[in-house]
Amino acid sequence: MTTINLADRAVDLGEWAARTPDAATVFAQAVRDWLSDNLVGDFASLRGRGGPGSEHEFFAERLEWDRHLAASGWTCLGWPVEHGGRGATIEQRIIFHQEYARANAPARVNHLGEELLGPTLIEYGTPEQQARFLPHIVDVTELWAQGYSEPGAGSDLAGVATSAVLDDDQWVINGQKIWTSLAHLSQWCFVIARTEKGSSRHKGLSFLLVPLDADGVTIRPIQQITGTSEFNEVFFDDAKTSSDLIVGEPGDGWKVAMGLLQFERGVSTLGQQVGFHRELDNLIDLAERNGAASDPEIASRLRRAKVGLSVMEANARRTLAGDIVSEAGAASVTKLLWGNWHRDLGELAVAVAGAPSLIGPPATTEGRANNISDPENVELDEWQRLLLFTRADTIYGGSNEVQRNIIAERVLGLPREARP
Repeated sequence: MTTINLADRAVDLGEWAARTPDAATVFAQAVRDWLSDNLVGDFASLRGRGGPGSEHEFFAERLEWDRHLAASGWTCLGWPVEHGGRGATIEQRIIFHQEYARANAPARVNHLGEELLGPTLIEYGTPEQQARFLPHIVDVTELWAQGYSEPGAGSDLAGVATSAVLDDDQWVINGQKIWTSLAHLSQWCFVIARTEKGSSRHKGLSFLLVPLDADGVTIRPIQQITGTSEFNEVFFDDAKTSSDLIVGEPGDGWKVAMGLLQFERGVSTLGQQVGFHRELDNLIDLAERNGAASDPEIASRLRRAKVGLSVMEANARRTLAGDIVSEAGAASVTKLLWGNWHRDLGELAVAVAGAPSLIGPPATTEGRANNISDPENVELDEWQRLLLFTRADTIYGGSNEVQRNIIAERVLGLPREARP
């Protein structure tokens, strides 16, 4: 079998695939072998940890795992080699995400940097910005948060009110962001701010890179209905960032932000769907064990869930193959499909689990009492957490209403919704 030195970041995986027979099979086996050899010892206890609703779990240990991945060349696979990546093909990136999910490996802590900001800087950033920030995303020594949503502008990004004024060699920022995932554990935040006084909607916005330890930045965790606090509100009170830490020109913020959102719905969605498969399989197993599968309505809902997952996968592969009318429309369809499917699975889960799902487990649930990395000590089982956290799936990343407007206006050519 043809092999590849996986620890060598100089290897261009795309070039290697072009000259290696059956490269996909070789690459998939290499990923499986590496995960099998490395998810051992202390890392073995991290399997399945840190997913949505549980991002507080074992964060320091998962950060160590991510850095272990980086040292072995498994971060930023799709980035160009000249920017510290591996030049992996789309097929290889899909394989990696799928094999990673099948191994039940821990949720990554560097998603926003690796999958969103990094590609955005490669596309729109200056050479100086790329040299400053990309290496620290590759080796997972700096983590990023996303400063988009605001109390008065959630999914409506063009409605942001946070302002930034250029004062000599610094941007002075005032305003508030909300639902800022993992800001309390990050060093930097990419912020959409209004830099043209009197502007409105998508005009006059800029994309700024802001250190979260700067004077004038206050971060307050928000407790969710799951009891955990992955999200935060972030206040900027005359907070400052260097004048050269703007991506694109002043006023280019909308263009850069929309470019970043396209990266958000990329190949990692297929890995996400492997996790969905596992949840559904576990739920079907529960239904068979507790007799819920004999209920015709529940059996029908489980079958519809399997069909919905197949549709989701087919759409993702079609989108990645470029068989689309509109990139924005394709991204919105993808978000609608998985957000609604996952929310419905949460509701189905408690129907399958029955009355016990309405009762919280005791505080000394096995495997949780000694979890020193869970300071909030939230005692929910997997189905309760699924029900509660998936209420957010149709909101974060762009609400259902906004996604439908994008499809209607940009794909179907329908009249724009009236706006104030």
